Amino acid sequence: MCNQTVGLVQAAIEREGITTVSITLLREVAALIGPPRSLFVPYPLGFPLGEPHNPELQHRIIAAALALLERQDVPLIEEFTE
Repeated sequence: MCNQTVGLVQAAIEREGITTVSITLLREVAALIGPPRSLFVPYPLGFPLGEPHNPELQHRIIAAALALLERQDVPLIEEFTE
């Protein structure tokens, strides 16, 4: 699914009262599309949860994304840093 479609789907889901969050690898694209809540991760395409076989890192990324669900100052792009 392309980034634009994901942003449109998120907007439709949010209109129904369901809070959404996405993880993005392309900050510039997310900024253009403006999904409600997005976590930018600095990893190569195809690796939104970081390196393979690193469950601790993957859990931290997912936790950071889920923490954005509480934010109402949307649209926002938060950067995952380690």
